[in-house]
Amino acid sequence: MGPIPPERLPLLRGGRPLKRWVYVGAFGPDVMLCATRGRIGVLPFAWWAVWDRTTLTEGRRGVEVTPGRVAVRGAFELTLGDGAPVEAVSRHGRQQIYTRKRVVEARGRVGDRPVELRAIVDESAGHHARVTSWRWSAGVGFATAGEPVAWNLVDGIHDAPTGSERAVWVDGEPHEVPPVTFAPDLSAVGELRFTAEATRARSENFVIVRSDYEQPFGTFAGELPGGPALCEGWGVMERHEVRW
Repeated sequence: MGPIPPERLPLLRGGRPLKRWVYVGAFGPDVMLCATRGRIGVLPFAWWAVWDRTTLTEGRRGVEVTPGRVAVRGAFELTLGDGAPVEAVSRHGRQQIYTRKRVVEARGRVGDRPVELRAIVDESAGHHARVTSWRWSAGVGFATAGEPVAWNLVDGIHDAPTGSERAVWVDGEPHEVPPVTFAPDLSAVGELRFTAEATRARSENFVIVRSDYEQPFGTFAGELPGGPALCEGWGVMERHEVRW
C-alpha cells in the first residue's frame, strides 16, 4: 500500500468525515512557534502559538498555512523551503489515513525580528476512526558531531513496526526508526529526554467533536532512536485524545 495524495480523498467515506490539516512547527534556540490550519468535514479550524523563551502568545485567527509559507497577521511570517519527505498510509479503523512530513528551512520574521529556523511541515489527511489517540514529538537540533538533525516520533497513529512515519533526519536525509515509548508525563521518548518550558493545552467538548490536547515547547537531550546523540535540540511533545 503506497502513499496517496490527500487532495484525492473524498469528503465522506464509510460514514467517516475527511480530516485534513497542514501543521508547521519551527524551532530554534531563541524562538519556537507553530501553526495549523485544516478541516473536519466542512468545519474549518486553525490555531497558532509563539514561545520566545519568555512569553507564550497564542491565538486562532489570521492563520495562513501552506506547504511553502506560514504566517499570522501581526505575529510572524515565514517562507518555507523544501526537504526530503517521509510519507505513510495506514489503516485506521475501517478507513485509511495519510501523512507526509518534511524538515525544511524557515526564514522570515517574528514580530519585527528576522529569524532563521528549521521547521517540521506536517501534511495529513484521512478518514480517521471515531476515537483517535496519539503521542508525538517533533524537533530539530545538532548532534554531538555537529551535523544537523531532526526527528518525527509517534505512538498511536502511523506507528506500524515498518512503513511508519517515525523518522530521524541526519544532514537532511531521513531514515525510519523502530517503535518508541513515550513517558506518561511527556518527559521522555525512548532515550530522548525533554524539558518543558511552555505548554499549549486545551480541552473542548462540542458534543460531536471532543478534544483533549497538550503540546509543550521545550528542549531535548540524550540520544535519538537509532542514534546519534544530541548536542542540543528544540521542539515539541504532544498528547492528543479526540473523538471526531
